[in-house]
Amino acid sequence: MTSPPRPDPFETEALRSAVLRAWRDSPTRFTEDTNAEHDLRVGGYRDRLFVELAQNAADAAAATGTPGRVRVSVVDGELRVANTGAQLDADGVAALASLRASRKRAGAVGRFGVGFAAVLAVSPAPRVVSRDGGVAFSEERTRSESGRDGEVPVLRLPWPVPADEPGIPDGYDTEVRLPLRDGVEPGELLARISAEVADLLLALPWLAEIAVEAATWTRAADGDVVALTAPDGTRTRWLTTAGPGCVWAVPVDAEYAPLPVEQDVLHTPTPTDERLSLPARLLASVPVEPSRRRVLAGAATRDALAAAASAYPGLVRSLPPRHRGALVPRAGFPLSEVDTTLRELVTRRLAEDPWLPAASGPELPGERARVLGVDSPELTELLADVVPGLLAAPLCGAGPARVLAAVGVSTVGVAELVEAVTGIDRAPSWWLALYEALFAAVERREIATTELGALPVPLADGRTVPGPRGALLVADPEPLGEADVVGLHVVHPGAAHPLLERLGATRAGPADLLAAPALRDAVERSVDDALSGVDILPLVETVLRLAGDSGVEGFGALALPAREGWRRADELVLPNAELLAVLDSEALGEQGPLDVLDDDFARRWPAEVLTGIGVLETFVVVDDEEPAEPDHDLPGEDEWWDSVPEPPSRVLAVRDLDLVADDEWPAALRLLAARPQTWRALSEPAGHTRWWLAGSALLAGRAPAEWRLPEAEHLAGLYEPVPDLGLPTRLLEACGVRRDLTPAGSDDAEDLCERLADPERSVPPGLVLRAHAALATLSPEDVEPPVRVRTLDGSVTDAADAVVLDAPWLAAAWPADRLVALPGFDAAPALAELFDLPLAGDETTAEVSGEGEYAAWRDLAAIGEVAELLGIDVPDGGVIVHEKLLVGDVPVPWWFDGTLHAADTSAGLARAFAWAVDAWAERRAIEALLDDPDPRTLLG
Repeated sequence: MTSPPRPDPFETEALRSAVLRAWRDSPTRFTEDTNAEHDLRVGGYRDRLFVELAQNAADAAAATGTPGRVRVSVVDGELRVANTGAQLDADGVAALASLRASRKRAGAVGRFGVGFAAVLAVSPAPRVVSRDGGVAFSEERTRSESGRDGEVPVLRLPWPVPADEPGIPDGYDTEVRLPLRDGVEPGELLARISAEVADLLLALPWLAEIAVEAATWTRAADGDVVALTAPDGTRTRWLTTAGPGCVWAVPVDAEYAPLPVEQDVLHTPTPTDERLSLPARLLASVPVEPSRRRVLAGAATRDALAAAASAYPGLVRSLPPRHRGALVPRAGFPLSEVDTTLRELVTRRLAEDPWLPAASGPELPGERARVLGVDSPELTELLADVVPGLLAAPLCGAGPARVLAAVGVSTVGVAELVEAVTGIDRAPSWWLALYEALFAAVERREIATTELGALPVPLADGRTVPGPRGALLVADPEPLGEADVVGLHVVHPGAAHPLLERLGATRAGPADLLAAPALRDAVERSVDDALSGVDILPLVETVLRLAGDSGVEGFGALALPAREGWRRADELVLPNAELLAVLDSEALGEQGPLDVLDDDFARRWPAEVLTGIGVLETFVVVDDEEPAEPDHDLPGEDEWWDSVPEPPSRVLAVRDLDLVADDEWPAALRLLAARPQTWRALSEPAGHTRWWLAGSALLAGRAPAEWRLPEAEHLAGLYEPVPDLGLPTRLLEACGVRRDLTPAGSDDAEDLCERLADPERSVPPGLVLRAHAALATLSPEDVEPPVRVRTLDGSVTDAADAVVLDAPWLAAAWPADRLVALPGFDAAPALAELFDLPLAGDETTAEVSGEGEYAAWRDLAAIGEVAELLGIDVPDGGVIVHEKLLVGDVPVPWWFDGTLHAADTSAGLARAFAWAVDAWAERRAIEALLDDPDPRTLLG
């Protein structure tokens, strides 16, 4: 401890006398001083005890040019605040005793000004002690001296400290001693002071240390960084930037990453009540009210704030580029009028001053900068020289874009990104890196694939096309050779990436390349191109190489060299093909539908490759599983299509059969049978090939349908057996040689009618009946009615004289040479319609003549015996029995005109009874039993 100060070194008695005299001379002066001090104590300076004492300590340190130290303690019920620096002097004492003026020097932060009134909140008798003396104030002594009761202005009357005033602590120069009022709890007071220490150390650069009891805080500056160390060793770093009359500060971590302030107040440099929402703290020389809680409105304040705003980009630039966006003011409602003004000014400076790191070039102001909307540093780096004003990574992505929009930074979206890279010339490796970066963003769901539809793609041929859809990803483009196929987009192998496949490109092997529409189109026009002088050999060789690797078929339109000019592949025959031996000579050549492949060209390529694209080695099969119309270039296809009851569900047929030479059909048929695919077409039920061969091929000068198989002897009389041509039965039958009577179509039916009407033919009666039955199944619209018909007696007569037998009783009433018949009678109307003949029943006008006698079936004993032997129930009803049954003048055994009539004979009764019980097939058995009702007649 130092020795106590000298008695009244600051002439406090004169100060007291002057004040007391003023109170006596002007009674209102006492009241004014009392009210002024009251307003300071409970108004502007409430809760600012330690702030004001720390300001005085900082001012004292600044006066000596040495960073100061402060110590706070509680001793004997007193709060004591000691500091280093300039000691108390007469001016200081005068300032302490003045309520309306402060004698602080320029640049001081408020030493011994009106703010000292803040001590009255905790003490009624504050003292300030220095090495050279001290001064004391007392509420009680002021009340006694003034002769007034109640509240008095404590700080107007100073006294020297008593002679026994303890000395100040060693190492300090001044100490403020505050006996605490009743109700002021020392522990709580020290806690409040401790909470303010860190802010005050930052705000008051002339303070280097503050100790509160045993806890010590320190301040150390290293360049722009101020480090505050707490008692527990915790260090807080503040990055600072000085400007005209201001300092900006923001907390940073050990890596200089900012820890933005969420809410703060304006410091001038100590805290005011002006709330701020900026991410950094502002300590500025802004005009404030005497209370130092509010700024003064006016031009000076706005100028001070504008000067502070102009320094703000400097603080931002002092951060590493990746952290600078953290100091952009966030969107939100301003917290005060000062906050509104300052936010506007700071935002404008960030928009106009360069501070943003560019991906390429110098730093940029916000209004000239652009941020990539995708969070991809790799993408940002790739686009650095493509997008003007693009910010460097990691200032990219939705977060930075949202933040930087407040200072005028525009966002580069995916659509603009795609537009920016469209038309630029880059190496395939650059495009590959671009796709990789975009693919990562797609996988993160930061980009939708629909946004990348027009993304440029470099091709193997050196071009760049917009959009991956339709492009082909080929592992090895070598098979494409030098073919220049318009529209064939093969991605350069150095740029092939899964993203392109996700966007519509196709990973293509040889088969996929062959399926590409552009290649198909080139093939389709290849003949025209060749005939117009275009060199199509690169295209031809490309297709053949790809086809050889893939086995893909269906390139019949590809132009190939023929012996005479260029022809479609499917119009050419291999020089050594078996097919050549069966074709008509007129089918080959420049004017023919087919030609022969150039011999030299054929030797260069494997036969399976050439036949795979359509060159003929044998007959070609057309296979359409969903045919819509007869458009398959098959001979007579329209007629065949119309001949089937329903449109065919599949077309499986052999092409070019109409080009076979007439005398080579046996060999052609053997060729058809030799290959599984042509044999399937030949044996297709109701198929075109079988239908066409039956009527158009030639076997021994006739169509196959005009012959029958040798074993089909039941057709003898209508058809002759096919000559022995060395063809197996199954092949003969497959090409239409007959095994039965079923007509294959309208032509075949008309041919059968002609054969039946040929009087030179001896046709067995049963065959005639079966032929009529087969014809009755056809549609009358498809068959021309015959002029002559074969009748029931085997003769041939004019159709105009014939009728179709449609009921059994009519057979006895009509001459056999006028009746056309078929087994049974249900199909008679169909046959009559087909032949355009009347039915016999419709033409019969004769009626039963004479009257008979009605007999119930149950009354006829002979009928009962026959029914019992045959197991037939005797029906109700009966028959009119005639001694002699005549229809017109013609005797008949039975008749039915709605009523059954029968001659009194076994034959007549048997037929009538058989008809009545629907057992027409049993009529002969019934007749025999009527003549001899013995079981042996039935069984023998």
